[in-house]
Amino acid sequence: MWRSDTGWLPAALAAAVAATLVLAIALAHTRRLHRRALERQRWLLEREHQHTTRVAVDAERARIARELHDIVSHNVSLMVVQANAAREVLDTMPREAAGALTAVETAGRDTMTELRHLLGVLAPDQNGEDDDPPLAPQPGLDQLGRLVDRIAFAGLPVEVRISGEPHPLPTGIDVTGYRIVQEALTNALKHGTGGEAEVAIKYTRHHLRVEVLTTGPSVLNGDPATPGTTTGRGLTGLHERVSVYGGVFDARRRLGGGFRVRARIPLRRP
Repeated sequence: MWRSDTGWLPAALAAAVAATLVLAIALAHTRRLHRRALERQRWLLEREHQHTTRVAVDAERARIARELHDIVSHNVSLMVVQANAAREVLDTMPREAAGALTAVETAGRDTMTELRHLLGVLAPDQNGEDDDPPLAPQPGLDQLGRLVDRIAFAGLPVEVRISGEPHPLPTGIDVTGYRIVQEALTNALKHGTGGEAEVAIKYTRHHLRVEVLTTGPSVLNGDPATPGTTTGRGLTGLHERVSVYGGVFDARRRLGGGFRVRARIPLRRP
């Protein structure tokens, strides 16, 4: 007589329940690991975002500091030189004194215009409305003649040589070229005595070259034992400006006296 044996059912059921429990525990553990991994990933992303934000803020602060230095240092230096000249000839040469005072007024107006432009970029009108006249663009090499005239009128003769075919430059490079010449001439005007300056601008298809040579005593901060090292904020700012575009910047004392500032800026990023 045939008889079925069902004794294996409880054992199979127990094994199935145990396997289910094991899988449930493993799944719960896997979910915990996954959740921890997601939390760590969110933490890392947040840290990276904070770091990126700090870097961007620091870079923007440095850019603003450079702009403020270039604007204020140049124009205030011109104002001081011209005001001193006006004071010295006020009684004996009133016409020349009036001309110097007019230059002081012009430099002051230029300072206000450039500062207004910078502040307008930093803090535009919240409602998108602005009753003031449009902001003027930042200066570029097309305004080099006006800069040289102001420096020459303040007492530093400047010769300008332009080679190559002038062509439109990226805005940032154009501003950087102008600021290099401005800083070098301003320093020569502030610290030089009876010297002169030469400005050379060379346009090529792939680079912009800017060189400013000044005569007379050394006019910029630096250790005479290690020419090429400079500590002034202006030159440091210029080095940073040029480095942004992958260029090369060098400022050093000349053997015969005076200073040389030179930059080579690629027109395309390397």
